[in-house]
Amino acid sequence: MRLFKNNKNLAIIAFVAVVNALGYGIIIPILYMYSHKYGLSDFQNGLLFATFSLCQFISTPIIGRMSDKFGRKPLLVGSIAGTAVSFFMMAFAPSAIFLFIARALDGLTAGNLPVAQAVISDTTAPQDRAKGFGIMGAAFGFGFIFGPVISALTVGISAALPFIIAGTISVVAVMITVLVLPETNQHKGEVKRGKLFDFSKLYHALFDANIGVTLLITLFYFMAFSLFIYAFQPFSIKVLHLSAARISALFTIIGVIGLIMQMFLVSRISKFLGIKKALSVALLAVSFSFLLAFFSHSFVVFVASLVTLGFFSALVQPLVNTILSRETDDQSQGSIMGINASYMSIGQILGPIIGGAVATIAIPYSFLAGSLFVLVCFVLSFHVLKSGVHKESAF
Repeated sequence: MRLFKNNKNLAIIAFVAVVNALGYGIIIPILYMYSHKYGLSDFQNGLLFATFSLCQFISTPIIGRMSDKFGRKPLLVGSIAGTAVSFFMMAFAPSAIFLFIARALDGLTAGNLPVAQAVISDTTAPQDRAKGFGIMGAAFGFGFIFGPVISALTVGISAALPFIIAGTISVVAVMITVLVLPETNQHKGEVKRGKLFDFSKLYHALFDANIGVTLLITLFYFMAFSLFIYAFQPFSIKVLHLSAARISALFTIIGVIGLIMQMFLVSRISKFLGIKKALSVALLAVSFSFLLAFFSHSFVVFVASLVTLGFFSALVQPLVNTILSRETDDQSQGSIMGINASYMSIGQILGPIIGGAVATIAIPYSFLAGSLFVLVCFVLSFHVLKSGVHKESAF
C-alpha cells in the first residue's frame, strides 16, 4: 500500500496493534474458565475483569502525556513489555492473587494504544490520518479474528499454553519496536508543565471548546458497546439457544467485516462523505443495529443486526481518532489520545454495570439502552470540528 511505502512506522504500529488484539483475543475467551482453576467465584471473576479496566483508566493519560515529554518509543516498549510479563505471570501463577497482580500490571501498562495513535498523528499528513487510523483498526480486527482460533487450538494441550503464546508474541513486538521503530515525536519535551494525571483536567476536558464533544462521543459510545458485549452471550444462549460454535462463528463474522471495512473502506467513505457526515451515518447505523438486536427473536434477524454492527462500528473509532487529532495541536497529540482512552475505559467500566441493572428487567433491554446511548452520540456528532475554534490546547 502507498501509505505503508511512504511511512514504514505505520507498518510497525499496525504490528503492535495486531499483537495487542492477538493477546486479548487469545486470553479473553478462556480467562473465565482459567480463573475457576484457581477457585475464583463468579463475583471474584468479575473483580478480576474490573481490575484491568480500572488500572487502564488510571494509566492511559499518564503514559500518553509521558510520551509527549519523553518520546513515543520508550513508552511503547515499556507498555508492551508490561503486557508480556503479565501474560507469563498468568501462565505460571501459583495462586489467585497472582492473577489479580497480572491483570493490574497489564492494565497499568496498557497505555500503548494512545501512544500508537500519537505515532500515527506524528508521521501522517492530516488528510491521511483517517486511513492510518483505519489500518490500525484493521490490525486490531486481524488480531481479534485469529486470537480466539489460537486459543481454541492450544487450550486443549495446556490451560497455560495460550498465555505463553500471547506473552511470546508480545516479546517479539518489544524486540521489533526496539530495533526498528525510530522516535517520531519531534516536539519531545515541549508539552506544558503539569501533573501526569489530573482528575480535574480529565473532567474539564469535557468542556473544552475543541475536544469536549468528541470525548463525550467516546464515553457514550463505549458505554453502549460494553452494554452490547455484556448482553451478547447471555442473549445468544438463553434467548436464541445458540451453541458455543455458532457464537464463535458470529464473532468471526463481525471480525472479518470489520477487517475489510478498516483496511479498504474507512478512507474511501470518509473522503466521499466527509469525516463529520461519515461519523454521523456510522453512529446512526450502529444505533439501528442495537435496536434490531432488541427486536430480534430469530437467529436470522440477530445475524442481520450483527452484520450491520460489524460494518458500521468499524468506522466509528478511526473517525473519532481522526477528528480528535484535528482538534488538537501537534504538541499534545499523545496527551489528548491518552485522555480519550481514559474515557473509553470509563465507558467500559460503566457499560456492564448499567447493563447488569437493565438486564434484571430483561436481557434484551441492554440492547435498547445501548441504542439510546449511541443515538446521543449521533446528535453530538453534528457538533465536532467546530469551525473558527482556535486549537490552543491546555494539555
